[in-house]
Amino acid sequence: MKKVVLAYSGGLDTTYCALYLSKIQNLEVHAVTVNTGGFDEAEIKQIEARAHTLGIASYRSIDVTEAYYDDCVKYLIFGNMLKNGTYPLSVSAERLVQAMTIARAALEIGADAIAHGSTGAGNDQVRFDGVFRTMAPDLEILTPIRDLQLSREAEISFLKEHGVDMNFEKAQYSINKGLWGTSVGGKETLTSGQYLPEAAWPTPITATGTRTIELRFEKGEPVALDGEHFAHPAQLIQALQALAQPYGIGRDIHVGDTIIGIKGRVGFEAAAPLILIKAHHLLEKHTLTKWQIYWKDQLSTWYANWLHEGQLLDPVMRHIEGFLDDAQQTVSGTVSIQLEPKLFTLLGIESPHDLMSNAFGSYGEMNKGWSGDDVKGFTKIFGNQTSIFHQVNKAVQHD
Repeated sequence: MKKVVLAYSGGLDTTYCALYLSKIQNLEVHAVTVNTGGFDEAEIKQIEARAHTLGIASYRSIDVTEAYYDDCVKYLIFGNMLKNGTYPLSVSAERLVQAMTIARAALEIGADAIAHGSTGAGNDQVRFDGVFRTMAPDLEILTPIRDLQLSREAEISFLKEHGVDMNFEKAQYSINKGLWGTSVGGKETLTSGQYLPEAAWPTPITATGTRTIELRFEKGEPVALDGEHFAHPAQLIQALQALAQPYGIGRDIHVGDTIIGIKGRVGFEAAAPLILIKAHHLLEKHTLTKWQIYWKDQLSTWYANWLHEGQLLDPVMRHIEGFLDDAQQTVSGTVSIQLEPKLFTLLGIESPHDLMSNAFGSYGEMNKGWSGDDVKGFTKIFGNQTSIFHQVNKAVQHD
């Protein structure tokens, strides 16, 4: 009996895969759920209970929330990464960490194959396949939904025939929750001109008024919220999310290019990611030089795109992460943020590394580092080539 590890979320597609692979293909199926911060203990127990009804050989849940931050989310913060200036790469980053965890699990138990429930129409199939081929190149990749080109109705019919008891009513909106945000898909996101209605957002707006919070960063990493330090930054992210999402902050719709060459649209709510990225960015404006910021922007944009396309394991990503790590050595300080419904405002920062120091002058008022004659000489030299260009070509034009 061939041994296969199945990436199992407990949804329709992976439930079909578990039953089909065990009952029809007669494989020894080991179902693995990778929790990146989106499932609580009760949900994991429910997923496990269903898995054991499907003829599987074993079930395992692996919580990688902290590893997800350490291996990926940390660098999304360091690089202030928002794809197309909007999306914090919530699902794309999560899928890669899940795929890496599944590959390790398959190698640990000596599996013959790895399976996932991706269809043939999205990005995830490329991300999962790419990671599996890199980390476990000798293992067969099984994708029943994609290979059999199954419709939702065909999956439901198969499961009902085999006595599977689950809610087959398709939710009006598809929700994917993780540490770094929640994606929301529905009929509106399949169009170019409609916005998601209030009822589509997983977290209703219940917070009112304004509230000021403080985020403390040390070498680029968030370490404290309102003076409370956390054992791990992932815990801070979860605490900030619980605090800020009821304000309706971080709701948006991302429009971008998929790996397979078509445009895609997805809604998301990501209060903590948006606040952390913007707060970190402000702190960097005060503590890094203009060329540090410039090259960080170039590399971070490229890193975000390559990660989105499933290439987290490319060794060049380690090189960029090394640059980002090094660039964070002076990015320490506290950022003050005001929260209110659907809005947050960055109020300011305090940092011992603040380059906007009064010891060297005040912008637009006075300087303490040079004289007026210094500026005259600098300006003459700084603009010299431009001046020469115009004088030479003006003379040529008159000829």
